[in-house]
Amino acid sequence: MARRRRDLTPDEQELWSRIARTADTTYAKTTPAPVAPATKLPASLKQPPAMPDAVPAFRIGQAAKGGRPLHDPSPSPAQRLSQSPLRMDHKTHKRMTQGKLRPEARLDLHGMTLAAAHPELIAFILSCRANGHRLVLVITGKGRGDHGPLPTRPGALRHQVPFWLHQPPLSAAVQQVTAAHYRHGGEGAYYVYLRR
Repeated sequence: MARRRRDLTPDEQELWSRIARTADTTYAKTTPAPVAPATKLPASLKQPPAMPDAVPAFRIGQAAKGGRPLHDPSPSPAQRLSQSPLRMDHKTHKRMTQGKLRPEARLDLHGMTLAAAHPELIAFILSCRANGHRLVLVITGKGRGDHGPLPTRPGALRHQVPFWLHQPPLSAAVQQVTAAHYRHGGEGAYYVYLRR
């Protein structure tokens, strides 16, 4: 059912007629704003800048600062460990890195998954410290390169074991971690020097 249209009351009609008389509906009668007279430009701005006769010879990148390598590989775990501060006797450390000290115990994590290797490492290090061992060898293997579509670092254990050794609960037992001498496995193994 449609609503019936309501007529205006006399008061509303009077108000409407007053508004309609004052409204200006002619837009064409308005005059545009006056334009300011053009100012004269200085002579130097009227002339375009002179073009050089020839472009001097140049080479792309000639002003670049220094040559950066195309990629910045992160250091290997052995390089990172060699830069860490020395927390043990200097002479003992030198003999250890030269392969002259014989490890008192060894743990071979080669071929294990990260989930299986972590508890093995914790149990091994804590039991060696309880038995009074000072130098132990942890073998991780160098790892094989996975040639999949995404680049991955070879040797997940090789990268993870130093991190685990510097985290609790092992950080309290471990004094120094360094890459092993090639006689004991090279970069695929670590010397772990334990605290007393």
